[in-house]
Amino acid sequence: MSVALRDRLQETREFRLRLGLIAAFIVIAFAVLAARWAYLQVSQHAHYQTLAENNRISIVPIVPNRGLILDRNGIVLADNYSAYTLEVTPGKLRNLDATIAALSEVVEITPRDRKRFSKLLEDSHSFDSLPIRLRLNDEEVARFAVNRYRFPGVEINARLFRRYPLGQRAAHVLGYIGRINDKDLQDLETREESSNYRGSDHIGKVGIEKSYEKQLHGVTGFEEVETDAGGRALRSLKRNEATSGSDVVLTIDIKLQEVAENVFAERRGALVAIDPRNGEVLALVSVPTYDPNLFIDGIDQANWDALNNSPDTPLTNRALRGAYPPGSTIKPFMALAGLTTGKRGPSSAIHDPGFFSLPGGSHRYRDWKAGGHGVVDLKKSVVISCDTYYYGLARDLEIDALAEFMAQFGFGRPTGIDIENEAGGVLPSREWKRKRFKQVWYPGETVIAGIGQGYWQATPLQLAHATATIANDGLLIRPHLVRAIRASASGAEQQTIKPLATQLNVRADHIAFVKDAMHAVTLPGGTAARAADKAEYAFAGKTGTAQVIGIKQSEKYDEKKVAERHRDHALFIAYAPAQNPTIALAVIVENGGHGGSTAAPVARAIFDYYLLGKVPGAAQAEEEPEDAEHD
Repeated sequence: MSVALRDRLQETREFRLRLGLIAAFIVIAFAVLAARWAYLQVSQHAHYQTLAENNRISIVPIVPNRGLILDRNGIVLADNYSAYTLEVTPGKLRNLDATIAALSEVVEITPRDRKRFSKLLEDSHSFDSLPIRLRLNDEEVARFAVNRYRFPGVEINARLFRRYPLGQRAAHVLGYIGRINDKDLQDLETREESSNYRGSDHIGKVGIEKSYEKQLHGVTGFEEVETDAGGRALRSLKRNEATSGSDVVLTIDIKLQEVAENVFAERRGALVAIDPRNGEVLALVSVPTYDPNLFIDGIDQANWDALNNSPDTPLTNRALRGAYPPGSTIKPFMALAGLTTGKRGPSSAIHDPGFFSLPGGSHRYRDWKAGGHGVVDLKKSVVISCDTYYYGLARDLEIDALAEFMAQFGFGRPTGIDIENEAGGVLPSREWKRKRFKQVWYPGETVIAGIGQGYWQATPLQLAHATATIANDGLLIRPHLVRAIRASASGAEQQTIKPLATQLNVRADHIAFVKDAMHAVTLPGGTAARAADKAEYAFAGKTGTAQVIGIKQSEKYDEKKVAERHRDHALFIAYAPAQNPTIALAVIVENGGHGGSTAAPVARAIFDYYLLGKVPGAAQAEEEPEDAEHD
């Protein structure tokens, strides 16, 4: 009995001990909870209140409207329009492929849509909202709205889309926009502008769209939106409106641009027209061209292959990047170099036997006219484009002095036009060849440089720029494509930076002599006489022919025996009216043959429209008579 009693007392003590331990544990647990509560609610109240507020409030970027691009007369060349897009956020979906398959039963999703979406998916983050269908109509919007509950992570958004209403017209000037990629993001971060692109999907890629991206894009705004636990918007708390991008007003006359593009017909080439009085680019043509609308949403593979693999290279801006031997178009500048350096005078004459040879040399450099031109003075050398005269002049000038003089006119370096990717061409010299080829310069290379051949390469823009400088009596003005930046809200215009102007170190009477010779080129007996026939105004110019492939001096060039893409390029530089020039230009027709018969008629058509308002048909190359002048 006593043993049983002791056992019960022991059990009671153990039970009370356990109960006490449990009670102590409960008290301690509640104490910890109370301490934690006090820490969170009192000590960390401000911190967690901020976090809760941030969870409750979402900052939504407001993408600004992109600025317009207009020509000098106010014609819209690039604008925006609003449309609905069906967008998917991959990070919010469990099964992307299944969702797209289900969506296609509600809204049509074509194979092209899927390809474009796949490309966007590769270049984007999983939390980005990506368009899988663009430009939904009202019926499609209504169908999706009814089925919205079935597709978490899928939304319909209204977005602004870029549009180039004139299609291919001036595409190489305007450029295009495209979706922002990793390289664009890196560039934005380097310039510390990434915050201004929150919510933006597109950015300028080439042309004016890229060069004036900062002005066109505008300033991104934001809206503070209160949301519930499910992320649904409840109400707007604060809104800072976006500032729309500024409109960019170009110097381009789009009607003149249209005439210039049409007059080339199906031929390849380029044209640049400049107002010599102020450097404004009136037309900048590169043909063939392309439709910039193809690139906005991501170009499809078929169109990309057609453009990228075309032997006509329509994506190349020939006006800015095309590098061509200037040929005989440099002869007026050579004549001016001769006058300026004293190597030639107005009456300096030679007897042209039809070739030129270096002293002590047996090699003959042929003139284009077999048998030669007889007695040729400086003016006549420009008018009839006598090669022999300029072989000798180049030898007397020497290559380095020749290069130094020509550099004044902008040859061998970019003009500084306000658009990216301009090429600088090649102005050869001893130093250039030593750096480029690690070779010495040979006298024969100086001889052929005198007629714009050999290593010499110039862009159509450089030729137009140099021609405008002659027309402007030696005043070199940097060309530009943008006339003004117009604020979208106020309409106030801010003029672009005043173009740099430099007066070249040439005498007025020497410039006048060369201009008179260039005018005579368009008169009877000159190489551009037929192109100027019956013109209602006087103009001045110089024809040129640039070899694409070399031929032996013993052979006569016959374009009918040469493959079309190996034929000579046709060039023409000109300005009008001859006495008070308001337009200067350079034309190149690739593989067009002679400048006088192919390139000069293009210039005549431009002058007729610009000065007289005449709209021509496509300029046609004239048939060459047997005794046709070379250039």
